[in-house]
Amino acid sequence: MEAALTTRIDLFFGLPSHTAPKCLGTQIMIARALRNVVAASVAISTLVVAAPVSAQSFQPGWRFAPPPGVTFTTGQPRHALALQANPQVAPVYLRQVVPYSTNERSGTIVVDTRAHFLYLVLGGGKALRYGIGVARDGFEWSGTHRVTRKAEWPSWTPPAEMRKRQPGLPAHMEGGPNNPLGARALYLGSTLYRIHGTNEPWSIGQNVSSGCIRMTNEDVIDLYERVQLNSKVVVL
Repeated sequence: MEAALTTRIDLFFGLPSHTAPKCLGTQIMIARALRNVVAASVAISTLVVAAPVSAQSFQPGWRFAPPPGVTFTTGQPRHALALQANPQVAPVYLRQVVPYSTNERSGTIVVDTRAHFLYLVLGGGKALRYGIGVARDGFEWSGTHRVTRKAEWPSWTPPAEMRKRQPGLPAHMEGGPNNPLGARALYLGSTLYRIHGTNEPWSIGQNVSSGCIRMTNEDVIDLYERVQLNSKVVVL
């Protein structure tokens, strides 16, 4: 084995083979050093090549990023996250688990438009409460529906009557951070109403919409991940 190694070293350095016995130990040490250098180079090259792939495959974005002002606590369920104040939302409207008495089953969404709260029933006398923005005067409604569609970064096509009231509105807007529907949307029955995000988080706790229920993007993403199609929605 040493002879074969010596021959390979001789070829690499251009040494005549008959000199091998005199410097075999040195050559072997050099070979081992070269092997370590080559291994390190391969490892570094692998990291350099893999880095862009990792950067592309891990996109925190809206779906995976923790909401601003949220502190993750290891071992706690998502609804037990410790929430700190969001400067654009009054503390009372921050997402939190609260006592809640209802005859509705777990997974039901109950919207209290007067209090500006949306409740996701958890069972056991508790619910996950979110702050919301609701319909302004003249656009209020109530009823029971089902979630018939879910969409991420939904596009928006304002109805004709809305465009008539607000001539500056576009005929259509693709999904994105500037879209009024925000990061997610839950479509209610066959109506035009949705529970959706917003590009105006300051409006949470206000009567501002044309009938839709709006949430912060962080909250609507959280709700979106918890709610299934055909979930019951009760708007009071």
